[in-house]
Amino acid sequence: MLKNAAMPNDLDAFWLPFTANRAFKKNPRMISRAKDMHYYTPEGRAILDGTAGLWCSNAGHTRDAIVSAIQKEAANLDFAPSFQFGHPAAFETASRIAALAPGDLDHVFFSNSGSEAVDTALKIAIAYHNVNGNGSRTRLIGRVRGYHGVGFGGISVGGIVPNRKFFGSLLTGVDHLPHTYNRQEQAFTKGEPEWGAHLADDLENIVGLHDASTIAAVIVEPMAGSTGVLPPPKGYLKRLRQICDKYGILLIFDEVISGFGRLGHGFAAERYGVIPDFICFAKGVTSGTVPMGGVIARKGIYDAFMKGPEHMIELFHGYTYSAHPLACAAAIASMNIYRDEKLFENAARLEPIWADAIHSLKGLPNVLDIRTLGLVAGIDLASIPDGVGKRAFNALDHAFQKEGIMIRTAGDTIALTPPLVITENQIDEIVSKVGNTIRAVA
Repeated sequence: MLKNAAMPNDLDAFWLPFTANRAFKKNPRMISRAKDMHYYTPEGRAILDGTAGLWCSNAGHTRDAIVSAIQKEAANLDFAPSFQFGHPAAFETASRIAALAPGDLDHVFFSNSGSEAVDTALKIAIAYHNVNGNGSRTRLIGRVRGYHGVGFGGISVGGIVPNRKFFGSLLTGVDHLPHTYNRQEQAFTKGEPEWGAHLADDLENIVGLHDASTIAAVIVEPMAGSTGVLPPPKGYLKRLRQICDKYGILLIFDEVISGFGRLGHGFAAERYGVIPDFICFAKGVTSGTVPMGGVIARKGIYDAFMKGPEHMIELFHGYTYSAHPLACAAAIASMNIYRDEKLFENAARLEPIWADAIHSLKGLPNVLDIRTLGLVAGIDLASIPDGVGKRAFNALDHAFQKEGIMIRTAGDTIALTPPLVITENQIDEIVSKVGNTIRAVA
């Protein structure tokens, strides 16, 4: 393995996603390899991964078992269509994922990303009502500050303004619940805040406005991640499930971030004792190595489509790369590591240690709030006057260039989501580096 890599001589052609391109190309933050808890720059400088890549590298980086599985499958089966054909690893992967999900969530439809997973769940939800003779149920309910990827369905039900405002009227027939964050009531909470379960009752108001007969599904992240880490209030998700049941509305959990151990369980649905009708997943399913996403559906939803002539396609939906052989190999190897190394249990064990360490940053300059849940943290910084997001951007750049740590930012919030293989010493190292960063951008 090369320890160093030549810098590219042309940065112009690549339009980086969700990136300040002009600022990046003036002062690039380049990484050329990774191992376990670290990235490495082309010069060989170690960068502590405080973000599991992009919320996805839950088992750490370039794990030998995952690398070997991908290499072996590439030499064995490079591609197989999932339209009218199948390959063994696809069925094994689906079975393994379904076994992690609670209740009767036992049928898996594969996509290639979280964005595709969300759009798939929304389509299946509307189609489900249609095949049951309730074709008027087409309305979708999201939540303010929700993030559900970048497809037109996902940004329509999502509630992050910059992700929506440039792209026209989006899907029609969409409404939004309020978000669950109130700094005055919830500041510096470890775990789920006590205040806020009543906010689920706003779904009753939406039903009153539109009538239940028009509403297909509600989609929420159990923990809103990309908006800046908003843990659900105690009892909120159970109350949402009760209201959906009352009116025959399907409930979708977007667990692209919270799935595969991030909150100490296979899925957050298990942590909260709530069985949604769909779980969307991606990211951690392959520990970020090969793109894969999907939707887990309850048995009754799958069965509703299994009618009519057996030779007829039941659901006209899918992707060329659904259950790609390399992605399946990566997923199986990743789930083996999660199981054998008890990484979900490790996340649960470390949660209080992580929370205490991160909350020790309270009192540093410009720190307005800190939220922790599982192995996730959100740290709100005061904005620079007339420069919203500038302080956090400065923090991201300083952290990488000077402290040797990768962090995420959302507005003026620092988000931390390390790989689940993190040690207690590395937690202390993250806190030290982030503390130095917060002081440096004060």
